[in-house]
Amino acid sequence: MRASKWVALLCVAGLAAGLTCVALYSLQSPYRGFEGDLFLQVPKGSGTRAIARQLADAGVVRYAWQFWLTRAIHPRTTLQAGEYRFDHAASVRDVFSRLGRGDVYYFSFTVPEGSNRFDIARLLESEGIMPGEDFLKASETLEGFLFPSTYRLSHSVTPEALCQMMTTQFHKEWNKLMPDPADMVKVVTLASLIEKETGVPVERPLVASVFQNRLRIGMPLDCDPTVIYAALLENRYRGAIHRSDLDSKHPYNTYQHAGLPPGPIANPGASSLAAALHPAETGLLYFVAKPGGDGHVFSSNLAAHDKAVRNYRHASQRKPERKAR
Repeated sequence: MRASKWVALLCVAGLAAGLTCVALYSLQSPYRGFEGDLFLQVPKGSGTRAIARQLADAGVVRYAWQFWLTRAIHPRTTLQAGEYRFDHAASVRDVFSRLGRGDVYYFSFTVPEGSNRFDIARLLESEGIMPGEDFLKASETLEGFLFPSTYRLSHSVTPEALCQMMTTQFHKEWNKLMPDPADMVKVVTLASLIEKETGVPVERPLVASVFQNRLRIGMPLDCDPTVIYAALLENRYRGAIHRSDLDSKHPYNTYQHAGLPPGPIANPGASSLAAALHPAETGLLYFVAKPGGDGHVFSSNLAAHDKAVRNYRHASQRKPERKAR
């Protein structure tokens, strides 16, 4: 009788050892119970039980208990919150290791220099990141301070969080320029006009000089991009400037109001900010686009400017774009 008990115990022990081996082996076996790419958001504060259930329900692991067992083997590992991308079969150990490393998923979102809030909203919506209207609401008072750069985002990013990233980057770039005590809003406003007027970096200090000279003598800036921005704010811009736009009394229309507009009209890059802080020292008051579109012709008097305009019209055989008239 006593021998039979020992046999039974040995059988149970053997069975337990066999099940343990099977369980441990299952932790190393790749599994995929989902189709395509799967993005899974692990919320902050999630415990092992909740994460295991989430992974099993999504088909990342076959059984939740496999994840619990892996946790028992690695009790000191800190599982990190964030968005994870799964696109192939993986073992439970591999999945656990990724969460332990914090191998979270990010994608790149690039904001070109000179983009305004409306441009950024359209980009966000076209790339399926978030509704453009939500971003416009979150960024309503931040034009000029949404620094153009490439940002690493997750699918769970909120409009407010994105705005925070962009304004934080602006302040980093601003501090790099080590500006003397200055009115930040005025500098950024001027920089936004410079950014929109030329994409040629070496011209930016010259454009800044033209605007500064005009501001000094009280001459209107006559900056087309401000007219466009005024139309955007009133939801009436249709891709071209019309006489009604130029005649508009909107505060941002620098054809109708001398001085800088009330605020930035776009989000300038570092070189435009630098140009606004350190304009070239010139007597220039005018500029017009070159016929080839590779920059501008700058003039210090109206006669020279009118000649440059006639040359532009003759070469392009169309009406010239108004540039700081």
